[in-house]
Amino acid sequence: MDGNMKVAIMTDVMKMEFTERPIPQPKEDEVLVKVEYVGVCGSDLHYYEAGGIGANIVHPPFVLGHEAGGTVVEVGKGVTHLKVGDKVALEPGKTCGHCEFCKTGRYNLCPDVIFFATPPIDGVFQEYVAHEAALCFKIPDNMDTMEAALIEPLAVGFHAARQGDAHLGQTAVVTGTGCIGLVTILALKAMGVSRIIAVDVQQKRLEKALELGATDIINGKEKDTIEEVMRLTDGKGADLTIETAGTEITTRQAVKFAKRGSTIVLVGYSASGEETLPVSLALDKELTFKTVFRYRHIYPLAIEAVAAGKVNVKGIVTNIWDFDDIENAMMKSVEDKANIVKSVIKIC
Repeated sequence: MDGNMKVAIMTDVMKMEFTERPIPQPKEDEVLVKVEYVGVCGSDLHYYEAGGIGANIVHPPFVLGHEAGGTVVEVGKGVTHLKVGDKVALEPGKTCGHCEFCKTGRYNLCPDVIFFATPPIDGVFQEYVAHEAALCFKIPDNMDTMEAALIEPLAVGFHAARQGDAHLGQTAVVTGTGCIGLVTILALKAMGVSRIIAVDVQQKRLEKALELGATDIINGKEKDTIEEVMRLTDGKGADLTIETAGTEITTRQAVKFAKRGSTIVLVGYSASGEETLPVSLALDKELTFKTVFRYRHIYPLAIEAVAAGKVNVKGIVTNIWDFDDIENAMMKSVEDKANIVKSVIKIC
């Protein structure tokens, strides 16, 4: 396809502008996708607000956005499983395919991954993107491309739940009810967890957690989280804890209210990158710690869960913004985190 497309670029911290770039041409193993919806991730907001995350530093101009859904408009010569008109969810990370981690199926740990909106790789706040066809997953007719865009964060939630071996009969605690906390609740519910306790300090987010499937909520500002978890579990503690808040306080609490022999899955990143934990207590309880980095082999499962009605992934969305209003969308999403849990940009 010839011509130019509109692209939103980050020009500086807390600054966005539009520019035009040529529409990309798909390679033999790629498809050209008309991008219709892109979710705003916490990492996008952090890059926009702070200019970097750890060693990943933004050097403007830079394109944010990695949670994309759209429609195939052109197909590379070597692509046979997709056709023009197919609606797709884009898995944003292209891995090398030949390292130890790729060969053993743990491709999310590939050290040479090329991932949308991770510097220096541009993201998908743009009208078209050419992407490897194997990473474009067709969605069924009863799903739309907003749901396709939301498969990416949902995949994190499912990976966290699977890391914790979530199953029927458990009582799970999810600390933090931002986007990732909410998709984790959706995943736990879909995998049969019978009781889900959500913990946060923002009441509106806790109410959203109840709406999406949490059975109990704890406002950590108003109540002692450890005491409440123990009360709600009749003194037994949590069978599974998934920590998405990324704070030392919540991680220390998790160790204290976890049941002996249970599992804690760490998902949230702390601001400092370091935490001091009560390791002696963790040893006494023989706790298992699992960690999460993105996801692997999850997209087909997540798409099936949404298509089958087991997951209402649109339920996490609090705000939908037009592409032309993207600077306002980013700014408000940074400044009003108490009310804006998940923003989605409607590209076209």
